[in-house]
Amino acid sequence: MQNFIISCCSYTDFPAQKMKDMDVKYICTPYMVDGKTYIDDLGETTDYAKFYQSMADGAMTNTYQLNQNDFADYFRELLAEGKDILHFSLSSGLSGVSNSARLAIEAMKEEFPDRKILLVDSLAASSGFGMLVEKASELRAEGKTLEETYDWIEANKLKLHHWFFTTDLTYFVRGGRVSKASGFIGGVLGICPLLNVSNIGKLIPRYKIRGKKKVIAEIVERMKECADGGLDYSGKVYMSQSACRADAEEVAKLVKENFKNIDGDVNICDIGTTIGSHTGPGTVALFFWGKERVD
Repeated sequence: MQNFIISCCSYTDFPAQKMKDMDVKYICTPYMVDGKTYIDDLGETTDYAKFYQSMADGAMTNTYQLNQNDFADYFRELLAEGKDILHFSLSSGLSGVSNSARLAIEAMKEEFPDRKILLVDSLAASSGFGMLVEKASELRAEGKTLEETYDWIEANKLKLHHWFFTTDLTYFVRGGRVSKASGFIGGVLGICPLLNVSNIGKLIPRYKIRGKKKVIAEIVERMKECADGGLDYSGKVYMSQSACRADAEEVAKLVKENFKNIDGDVNICDIGTTIGSHTGPGTVALFFWGKERVD
């Protein structure tokens, strides 16, 4: 029997079955397509190909943040099982959802004074967020307590690297990540920006790469530079992609050619509907453990 519950929002971009296999609970986040609301249930009811095709066809997508009451209802149901909770939130540098969870946790302390909820601001997103949750599940399976697991995650979460590129700037312009002028020029010149997640959990454009072939090579160069042990890296590698599986597989091929000791295969996941509402199709992300992020 597990001695505490691991919980998160559905920003992991892991398949629902993997979450079940890890015995991780999650609250589904809402998103909208052309004004109609759906829930991001990690692909159980959503056809990702149709979702991204609708975006390519001009559908307007948006998301809205889970509030304190949403989390209170969710935590109340979990706490009724009589166990403590370790909850992971999406990076506070990308969303205010962490604060909503924090407010709900404070309220739960009054309702369940004998129970404990610890909150991790992941400073992560997508399958990088998922990797943190997966590590917590592994630590729990090893017999680590709630506090020991929390302490390890807090001490090491900035060692998880996220690198992204996109071949379509449309949605980055719409979300304000790229200016309209830069988006226009980038489109004309075939610029594929390479971004990462900073040490305060914000998505930062780092390089402007001309051409998809070059950006695919460059993202692997960043892994060579940042991975724990360099080319001797022996940890797990995850990727996520939005309707550009072939591009992700090209990156995965280069990773496997250069890093001979990785733990298992390169795991390629779909970017889910919540994060995908902001990235649009054409985004590839690479995640691995490495040097602590300092900027």
